[in-house]
Amino acid sequence: MSELVFFSGTMDCGKSTLALQIEHNRSARGLQGMIFTRDDRAGQGKLSSRLGLVTDAVEVEDGQDLYAYLVDHLSQGRRADYVIADEAQFLAPEQIDQLARVVDDLGLDVYAFGITTDFRSKLFPGSQRLVELADRVEVLQVEALCWCGARATHNARTIGGHMVVEGAQVVVGDVNQPDDIGYEVLCRRHHRRRMTAATAHAGALSPDVLPVETA
Repeated sequence: MSELVFFSGTMDCGKSTLALQIEHNRSARGLQGMIFTRDDRAGQGKLSSRLGLVTDAVEVEDGQDLYAYLVDHLSQGRRADYVIADEAQFLAPEQIDQLARVVDDLGLDVYAFGITTDFRSKLFPGSQRLVELADRVEVLQVEALCWCGARATHNARTIGGHMVVEGAQVVVGDVNQPDDIGYEVLCRRHHRRRMTAATAHAGALSPDVLPVETA
């Protein structure tokens, strides 16, 4: 049975690397995939990982019907044995519905990769719809780490190393860009405190204390 699988995790946990590995394994067995992506760090029409691996992909446009695109592709006698959708958090909910229809009506496996929440800890609409529709949701086991060494669970947007909590939901950037708009993965504790690596190392950390009322 074909299925829609959502591989989720924070930034920097190897989602795109896994997508490229799935593509490699299947193409090595003579299968041909359709790869969709949106706003990849390497530029339009690319699926890339931070390890330096990259392959060509179809850049998804606003309002594009992914189901119709695949039907047209197959109707021209071309192959698509499976579908990979990277940066799936940037897809519109209706495009996620179209991917589910690819599974149900065309019988193709769809592997979607994306982060679940944005820099404000709010669900991306595309990721929310994937959680609602996916046959399986797989949390990647390669843990990204906060600067403190704890497991990173939240994505933070930074400007000049300082965390910001306002702005457009989608602003393309990458991790480790301290002098520009960038992103950093943090544990919940330090995301809540808006404490990035840069701001933490700028001053001494104060130990947690319980609130005490003075008499």
